[in-house]
Amino acid sequence: MEKENCLNSVTYPLTKKFEIIQWIILSILIFFVPMIIPSLLTTLFGATSWIAVHSQYVVGTIVNTILVTTAINVKGFKQIAGIITLPSISAISSGLIFKSASIYTVYMIPAIWAGNFLFVYLYRKIFIQKKINYIFSSIISILAKVAIIYLFFRLLALVTNIPQKAFTALNFAMGMNQLITASLAAIIGFGISKSYEIKALKKNI
Repeated sequence: MEKENCLNSVTYPLTKKFEIIQWIILSILIFFVPMIIPSLLTTLFGATSWIAVHSQYVVGTIVNTILVTTAINVKGFKQIAGIITLPSISAISSGLIFKSASIYTVYMIPAIWAGNFLFVYLYRKIFIQKKINYIFSSIISILAKVAIIYLFFRLLALVTNIPQKAFTALNFAMGMNQLITASLAAIIGFGISKSYEIKALKKNI
């Protein structure tokens, strides 16, 4: 019951109609960002530009920002599960971010899903339900997500013969990149959280 209450707690309650609209928009964004952003950055800045080569920073930050938004104001297990599973499917199917390493990323899907769910769940549990400091909530949520994803990758590397080039790319993508992009998303998410809180306050006045 407590878990169910946690997954149904939000900063700014919406009508059923706007809950559905919000969920559809977030789902579309989180699914297409891994497909569109790398190609868009390449077109705008050139294939050899730093931002195009390191598009995972941009993609990861946007995806994690959507996850933070989901944690703050999307309720219901099915709705949350739908959002957290989409980005990894999109990234792997498009093959634009991890390129030759994408085949090995398939094995990471369970850990990525678990990490994303824990990321969202801890935000909801600590910040939304327990109403504990946003910064503390962010730190705990980020570290938990990165720990699950990176430790699973290291275990995978122990039992799988991953080529050095793919290992180097994934070692960074599943570790430091996750930490950086989730931290940037938390900063952006703070503003999103405040905007929802202001709306809730105005509604109650």
